[in-house]
Order: sequence, then C-alpha cells, then structure tokens
Amino acid sequence: MPDATLLHELIALAAQRAPQAVALTYGKHSLAYDELQEAVKRCAGGLINLGLQRGERVAIYLEKRFETVIASFGAPAAGGVFVPLNPLLKADQVSYILRDCNVRMLVTSPERLALLAPVLGDCPDLRQVIVLDSTQALPTDGGLHTCRWSELLASPVRNGHRVIDTDMLAILYTSGSTGKPKGVVLSHRNMVAGAKSVASYLENRPDDTLLAALPLSFDAGFSQLTTAFHVGARVVLLNYLLPRDVLKALEREKVTGLTAVPPLYIQLAQLDWPVSITEHLRYFANTGGRMPKETLAALRARLPKTQPFLMYGLTEAFRSTFLPPDEVDRRPDSIGKAIPNAEILVLREDGTPCAPSEPGELVHRGALVGMGYWNDPGKTAERYKPLPGREAGLVLPEMAVFSGDTVRMDEDGFLYFVGRRDEMMKTSGYRVSPTEVEEILYETKLVGECVAFGVEHPTLGQAIQVIVTPPEGGALDINALLAECRTRMPAYMVPAGIEVRQGPLPRNPNGKIDRKMLSTEWIEKNGC
Repeated sequence: MPDATLLHELIALAAQRAPQAVALTYGKHSLAYDELQEAVKRCAGGLINLGLQRGERVAIYLEKRFETVIASFGAPAAGGVFVPLNPLLKADQVSYILRDCNVRMLVTSPERLALLAPVLGDCPDLRQVIVLDSTQALPTDGGLHTCRWSELLASPVRNGHRVIDTDMLAILYTSGSTGKPKGVVLSHRNMVAGAKSVASYLENRPDDTLLAALPLSFDAGFSQLTTAFHVGARVVLLNYLLPRDVLKALEREKVTGLTAVPPLYIQLAQLDWPVSITEHLRYFANTGGRMPKETLAALRARLPKTQPFLMYGLTEAFRSTFLPPDEVDRRPDSIGKAIPNAEILVLREDGTPCAPSEPGELVHRGALVGMGYWNDPGKTAERYKPLPGREAGLVLPEMAVFSGDTVRMDEDGFLYFVGRRDEMMKTSGYRVSPTEVEEILYETKLVGECVAFGVEHPTLGQAIQVIVTPPEGGALDINALLAECRTRMPAYMVPAGIEVRQGPLPRNPNGKIDRKMLSTEWIEKNGC
C-alpha cells in the first residue's frame, strides 16, 4: 500500500487498511474510518461545487467536533487551504484573520455566525458561509451566500484540484510577542512528515486512543489527529471546562496517549488521579514550554506505569525535539535531541556553531520547516533564512527556521532551553530567563501558578516582577516565598516584586499562560 504524501491521504489509507476501525469519538458518538473518509470526500466535492479554487482559504471557526475535523481535511482534499480558528477568539480577532489571509469560505455554527455578523462586512474576500445544521433560519442579509452543512455533504462527489506535497496546506495563526497574530504557512509535506516523525518516536499504533485536549488551531493539538490517522488509531475530541473533565475523559475512554501544555499539567498534577489511568495511559507528552520539575515529579508519582515525553516545538517547524523517557531521570531539564527527519543546530549570531554548553539560537532544518508567514515578507525574512555553511556548489540555498529561542547543547548532544530572546530579562548586568525564575518558584511548592517578567528599573536595568496564585486549597505567604527565593536563587534573580492573584492566570489562545498580556497590564497599572 502506498504511503501518504498529502494530508487527506492519511485518512484514505487508514480507511483502506481497516475501514471499520473507529477514527473519532465525540461525546457518545463515533465515526469509523470509512465513514470519515466518505464525509471528507463529500465535503471536498461540496466545496468544489461552491466554486472553491486551488489554494483558496477555508476558515473553520468551531469547537472540536466531527464537522471541524471533516472540514479540516475536506478543504485540502478539494485543493484548498484550511485556516483553523481558535474557538476562544472574539469577533474582531476572527475578522482580522479572515481579512489577513483573504478567506473565501467560512465553516461555522449558527451561534458563532451571529457573533460574527457585525464584522463580516469588513471581510471583502469572504463569499460563502457553510453553517452547521440547526432549526435556526439562515441569515439572508449582508450579501453573503450561505448553505447548510448537510447541503454541502449532499453535493455530488468531485475530484479536487491537483496539488502536490509542497503546495500550501494550512495557515496556523500564532500569537506573537508583539503586534497582531502571524499566519504560519505549512505545506502538505510539513504536516505529513511531522505526523510520521512524531508517531515513530511515540510508537503510536492502531490500538492507541489519543485525547485531543489542545485546540486544533494549535499545531500540537492538530498533531493528535495526524499522528493517529497515520497509524489508524482513535482520537477522542474533548472540549473541557475544568481540568477534572480531562481526568474523567482519560478514565472513561481508556486513553493511551495524552499531549498537553505545562499550565494544564500543573493543574492536573494537583488533582487526585484514578489509579486505573496508569494501567492504560501509555504516555503523556509535554509541549509548549518547559514542564516544572515539581509538576513532572507529581505526575510520575501518580502514573508509575506511564512514560513521560518532554518535547519542544514551534509552529514554524511543527516539532523539533523530544527527550526519550529513559533519559528523563538523568536529564529532567533537557528538551532532548532532534526528532526523526530533522536536524537541530545551535548557532552564534554570525552563523557559526556554538561550542558545547555555549548558549546560542536554536535553528531547525529539514522537511518540517514551514513556508513562511502569510503576507508578511519582513517577518518571514527574520525567521526563515538561508542556512549558513552549506555546500558552496549548491545554487539554491536551503532555508531553515531561526527560532529566536536561546538553547545550549551539552557534550552528548542534548539540548537545554534557556529562554526566548524577546523575553529574556537583563538585571544587574545578568541575563535571566523568566522560565528559570518560574521553575524555582514552582519548586518551592508555595505557589499554584506563576509568571515572571522584567520591568524597567533606574539602576538595575530591569527588575524582576512575578505574578503568582495561591496553591490549590491554601493561602500564599509572600514572606515565606521570598525567603525561599533568597535561599534558592542568586541575589540578582530574587524577584523585586510579587503580586498575588486568584487563579487561574489568563491563557493565550494556545493554552499557555499569557506572559505578554500579564506584563503589559502590570506595567500599565503601575505606571512603569
């Protein structure tokens, strides 16, 4: 049987291998692979019949549900480009993205369409809205063509536009350190190669059940679909309100693989886990930032039979490194080595390789390197650059992603995250990573959540400010926390100020604690 080269072929090939195997579960309902494949084909045919041209953008503004997955694979099957929108985004944020990447078609629900009604007039390229079935009447004003989801799937099946693996597949919008979100353009090759790479080191297999807890607009969230479909496994779609809902789903669905971000794991680590979960949860994987050692230790104590995978990735290259479970005890601070089919370099500003343990910029090369930022040549040139030091005889340069993250590599080739260049704090002549401060705060076990950032100071350059929440079910003693900091940190790293808030701290659309928003709010409030 051939191997997949295009995204929608992941489902088609799985349906050929095991048509009756369950592909998706949502609530009490499931879809087999042959049913999912048929729905994707009908969605693609419906989009073609509505006039979708090759490379045109189809935005999907829905929570996790069957239709979200079908549209995400149906649009590429038609030859289009899918744009997943985080369901937490507000109308103005959605409108910005629709305008920025010239979305032609939008898939959404009646309720979400009503929220968008005031702003859709500002999206001149949008010509068609596909609305999920309901008893509500379709809107007739505003000049937009609308149709029901059932009407879309009832259209005759037609072949999509011809595409190849280097064609655009998706635009994922990621929050930047400044300004509006950036649209990262990924190809079929990027996502399919990523699925194969991640599935290989996680050893995913057809009898796996993966929990899709992260947003599908987040590269690591969508990866739960691609890695599962590559091997013919099952994905459980979960829209949770509370961390305890995640535990219930893990137990109820006998999940074998969980991928999440540190803020969710911090909350989960404070809960009592059903003892049965470790009997079927084969692995838990961390992405989106370094997991605090205290959190990792708490999870491992609750899950003695479950393997931990510590990962690092960036949307611009999907996934970059992972730390195998058998290295976690020896190197708990490491983000590991390059994933299969990728090479990770640590380079100085002049492009030369760093010596062992010398901090430098993480640079990713290989099949997972994205196509750039949509409609933003300036930012694309900052991040996607020719790789220095390649063979002189090659006429075409190889493009790599320069992450903007500072890391170091030890003598054995294992990488350690130091911090983001645009978040590093300079205090008393020292460069301090906010994640390093946060790590120590978590180690004290006196805080629930925390975030650190630098604020301008007349003599220090920057003073370190932190915002913390009390531990679960307890109070926070600032004096005791400061005493622990002075014990555990060099003097220049001790926070100059600690603000206590009730949790949880606000997240950005990808579920990470929103350091940028919290620091901006604090600075505005305190007049710094």
